[in-house]
Amino acid sequence: MNDTGTRAPELVLPDDHPGVDDPGYRSRRAAIARAGEAWRPGQPLPVIEYSDAEHGVWQTVTTELRRLHRDLACQAFRDGAAALDLPTGHVPQLRDLDERLVGLSGFHVIPVAGLVPARTFYGNLADSTFMSTQYLRHTSVPFYTPEPDVLHEVVGHLNLIAHPDFAELHRLAGGASRRCESDAAHEFFSKVFWFTLEFGVVREQGELRAYGAGLASSYGEIQAFRQAEIRPFEISTMGTLDYDITTYQPVLVAADGHGQIVDELGRFFATFDDDTYARLTASRN
Repeated sequence: MNDTGTRAPELVLPDDHPGVDDPGYRSRRAAIARAGEAWRPGQPLPVIEYSDAEHGVWQTVTTELRRLHRDLACQAFRDGAAALDLPTGHVPQLRDLDERLVGLSGFHVIPVAGLVPARTFYGNLADSTFMSTQYLRHTSVPFYTPEPDVLHEVVGHLNLIAHPDFAELHRLAGGASRRCESDAAHEFFSKVFWFTLEFGVVREQGELRAYGAGLASSYGEIQAFRQAEIRPFEISTMGTLDYDITTYQPVLVAADGHGQIVDELGRFFATFDDDTYARLTASRN
């Protein structure tokens, strides 16, 4: 849930947003966003009184995703999801998820109004803190959202972070982000994050399975990811690949097992800085 800019709760939605012409949705989203904006460290996490329609969207999407995860998500993701044990009948409160997540992997979850600067989002991961929106997508298209919402944050990221291995990778990623002094190095780092913890896939028991939060939280893309061009798990490749957030990813990078994710990605995040960036890109300049 990151971006290079800050989004205020009252931001005008883009023309292609499903809720752009729905004043009720815009008002509701702004109200939920304000609760996140008003929260301060040390305060109890805000409780959102979700509507029946919002609970219905959550139930529709999570029921279908749980079914798809059985066949298309990797074992570690499914283990994290089983431990977090999200409800399917109602939208969970962040304060309840925070309590469970701390016990599982030491991570906290805190509310935000919307998209936050990329370095802020990544940097908080170093402190075992995940920044989450609380509003839901428009009820007219429950299986689509043009931006991160609480379904993406919780079903994608928190299920992943509930597994200790992936929690540690998120922490290490946060440290890597903080060590990046140049924008170029940070962009390289963020692309590696994108092709792993957001849209990573892994070969497991002879099948290609998803672990990235973006795939795990997308009803459509998790069913289509095996049609993408699959490239080897190489840090230098991931750090220089371009991607488009508005469409299914045409290129994905596959790890050869969970161990490669933990070992190679962990080493990269644990040591990456501007000097590493210069070394990894020297042959391309």
